[in-house]
Amino acid sequence: MNEQTQQDQIITALDATQDEPRIIRETGIDAKVASLIEPAINAAGFRLVRVRLSGLNGLTLQIMAERPDGTMTVEDCEIVSRTVSPVLDVEDPIDGKYHLEISSPGIDRPMVRKSDFSNWQGHIAKLETSLIHEGRKKFRGRIIKVEAETVTLETDQATYGAEAQTTIPFELIADARLILTDDLIRDALRKDKALREGRIPGDELSDEFNLDSGNADAPESDKDN
Repeated sequence: MNEQTQQDQIITALDATQDEPRIIRETGIDAKVASLIEPAINAAGFRLVRVRLSGLNGLTLQIMAERPDGTMTVEDCEIVSRTVSPVLDVEDPIDGKYHLEISSPGIDRPMVRKSDFSNWQGHIAKLETSLIHEGRKKFRGRIIKVEAETVTLETDQATYGAEAQTTIPFELIADARLILTDDLIRDALRKDKALREGRIPGDELSDEFNLDSGNADAPESDKDN
């Protein structure tokens, strides 16, 4: 594949995923924060992956984001932090002091868009549904087929009486993430290298990237509301 063809494919992929909606969204205060910051994140050229307020270190607001091509550097995290901080200061959605943490999704990432499932087809995922589906709500298996409204998993752990394959409607999925395996690590690093080498000219990435976890995290900041 020549350099121009590779660049054209990346541009096409960016166009296809830039405005793709999330099918898995937050609830409660997390949803409120997400609705406030997502327009600003999008305007800065990134996509929101997940918002989660936890009791870690007192109270921590974790915001996962990425570029449309799936990459995220330390510098990118700092840009997102500078982007969302004024919004959070003005809107003040959280009572009390909290830590703001901006991070990439990581290799064993949450999957929140349909393209996440198709991009990582062949790898093992863990899903939870909002309603009982085929007698249960928790599923694990290799992603073997992704269609417009469903994803099919093939179990990687033999269980007596269980079907080898399960097809799950996207509309029922409440939570989903990839399972960390050696194959996933290799594929993730290979994709990251390819994206960096074929990146659109003029859009430089930092070489700083944690190859052990796949995470790029900006320094935490404190918010006192």
